[in-house]
Amino acid sequence: MSFFPKISFQHEVEEYLTKVFRNNELITALGTQEAESKYQSLLSHLSHPPGFTTVRVNTHLASVKHVKKLLFEEIQKQFKGLCVPVLEHPKLQDVLLIPVIGPRRDLKKHSSEVIVGAHCGYAVLRGAHVYVPGIISTSRFMKAGDLVSVYSDIEGKCKRGAKEFEGVKVFLGNGISEVSRSEIFSSSGPLNGMGIRMIEPVYLSPSFDNVLPSHLFLQNLPSVVVSHILNPQPGERILDMCAAPGGKTTHLATLMHDQGEVIAMDKIANKVKKIKQNAELLQLNCIKAFCYDGTKALSAEKREDEQEGPPFLPESFDRILLDAPCSGMGQRPNMAYSLTLKEVTSYQPLQRKLFTVAVKLLKPGGVLVYSTCTITLSENEEQVAWALKTFPCLQLQPQEPHIGGEGMRGAGLSLDQLKLLQRFNPSSAVMFQGMDINSLQDSREDDLISLANKDCIGFFIAKFLKSNSK
Repeated sequence: MSFFPKISFQHEVEEYLTKVFRNNELITALGTQEAESKYQSLLSHLSHPPGFTTVRVNTHLASVKHVKKLLFEEIQKQFKGLCVPVLEHPKLQDVLLIPVIGPRRDLKKHSSEVIVGAHCGYAVLRGAHVYVPGIISTSRFMKAGDLVSVYSDIEGKCKRGAKEFEGVKVFLGNGISEVSRSEIFSSSGPLNGMGIRMIEPVYLSPSFDNVLPSHLFLQNLPSVVVSHILNPQPGERILDMCAAPGGKTTHLATLMHDQGEVIAMDKIANKVKKIKQNAELLQLNCIKAFCYDGTKALSAEKREDEQEGPPFLPESFDRILLDAPCSGMGQRPNMAYSLTLKEVTSYQPLQRKLFTVAVKLLKPGGVLVYSTCTITLSENEEQVAWALKTFPCLQLQPQEPHIGGEGMRGAGLSLDQLKLLQRFNPSSAVMFQGMDINSLQDSREDDLISLANKDCIGFFIAKFLKSNSK
């Protein structure tokens, strides 16, 4: 049973998605009822957070066992002695999983209310406290130290500074105010810093504010899988084409034991700064980050200036990761998806431009991994069908580890081709009542790992090999 309503879309986007998930190939294979049931289940899962917090250990600086011990102690401290396990993933040796407790249906709501923006609300559902910039409105007389109930304005209708809000709001839990209403909304008030310390969130996940910052990196499970599939080797030259904020970049460098070269590109300067900060924090030296548009990263002729950054000559890289800009429909939780159909469909041509550049920059015998965090066919399986037709030098490859499902029907790919793809589909996880501490203690570790592999964000991965023949 769902705790939150299903994700909502603009009408034209909803119509578009319905066609995708009721396509002829799918209906023929599954039957109308089964296809519809899976689609509705997906919509329910998308509005809820994943069932596990995934932490990648920076094995460049610390062992998994050591970080696991420190993390277990930290969680016990945060959860006041509540015994929540920290699990090692059997197929991803650098991953730790923490089950999320919730939804907690018996929390008492307080009369003093705080309304936060949707993105702030999603962060709270994944374990964050509320920071002042995320607060949109509070009750009239809220003071520091007050017990408050926190709600998310999922449709973005609340006016900043409002004293009450009667629109659609979703309860996120209870907290203690660290600041007063007048401090939040006065012109000279604190623009940063903690606003509400969450003490009874609907979903109980550890907060990672300043917790072992150089030893671990919060990532979604499929995002960690991607780097393992690219499988970079020490001494190689790797390109991460759309790299911000640097989770995958730093993972690639770690897998290479910080030996070789990882070139990271992003076209937004602030995001490139973030990549550099993360590389520094995790003490990785083989990463070089550049502010550059990936669609322009191919150079026709050798430049005089011997500059190491983009654009690059053809066949310059041993392996390339294209974690492409996408419509982001697989992100969780998301209760109200805001993009228009025009925006959703704008990503396919951009991805193809980037992909074309990636193929040219890849050495013969090199590996290209393409990934997105969305659920559409046009940005995933259709892109694979297009790539195989457009670039005869590319061959689909098996993926290791393969812990997601196979590709989705509807793009004309063969069953053998679909089996080589990896689609993480949250609807494959059973929509259960949630996880309370009792059901957690009764669960086998194998069952929890299996659930974590399914109950994650929506994500897609394809792996290609570029053949040696011209």
